[in-house]
Amino acid sequence: MTVRPRRSVLYMPGSNARALEKGRDLPADGLILDLEDAVAPDAKVQAREAVVKALQQGFGEREVLVRINGLDTRWWVEDINAVAAVRPDGVLVPKVSSPRQLQDLAARLVDMGTDPHVRVWAMMETPLAMLNVRDIASAALDSETRLAGFVMGTNDLAKDTRAHLVAGRAPMVPWLMNCIAAARAYGLDILDGVYNDLGDAEGFAAECRQARDFGFDGKTLIHPRQIEPCNAAFSPNSEEVETARKIIAAFDLPENENKGVLQVDGRMVERLHAEMARRTVAIADAIAKRTQPA
Repeated sequence: MTVRPRRSVLYMPGSNARALEKGRDLPADGLILDLEDAVAPDAKVQAREAVVKALQQGFGEREVLVRINGLDTRWWVEDINAVAAVRPDGVLVPKVSSPRQLQDLAARLVDMGTDPHVRVWAMMETPLAMLNVRDIASAALDSETRLAGFVMGTNDLAKDTRAHLVAGRAPMVPWLMNCIAAARAYGLDILDGVYNDLGDAEGFAAECRQARDFGFDGKTLIHPRQIEPCNAAFSPNSEEVETARKIIAAFDLPENENKGVLQVDGRMVERLHAEMARRTVAIADAIAKRTQPA
């Protein structure tokens, strides 16, 4: 099983060349080079040029997405024209509220002959997106949409619904879990939204643990200081990896080939647990490989 860790994905303003340069040395699993919210209207062209230059120079093993401007703005066509040519891992589309938006983008990518390596991610951040989440996720069935995952935009969602961003996120739990269910139903990865209070390390760590327990693949971040605690929260610990390896080994024994349930260390486990264990080990191995010195 081959998996790509997406524990920590850091937003970086496309207009800040110094920040983009620093991104090459950060321990984040991924970066989102932002052309949208983090860039003022009069800096859009400069930011686009800086992002293209940064992508040409590369970011090593890190996964790199570029958040373009919304499909209802005057900037998105130039964004996609410039960015797709330098082949980021993905394009992040803000404020996706219906599958039609993804189909419109797909048509543009096809017309441009964009390399199939470039995937599409959708920001889930509007009330309408919460109502249409299943239809949006099902767009992944059309390979031309290139849809690979969702990114929660919890700040915009709070603004538009008037829900409060409180500890534990009770007002948002139904929306978060619906988006996770839709993503999993259609084979998508999904990243949690950002945590705004940089001074609240304990609250941030708690929200990372909550996101992991909910089933998110990782969390989007707003500052490099959030990377290490986020990586820690989403990394399988040594005990989890050891248990996973024992479960895999037990089901791999020839005498257990046709058994659906086994006892491992006094616990009854099914074949579905073996599938979960293989993912845990694959993630742990991928993380270990990434952290080995060059």
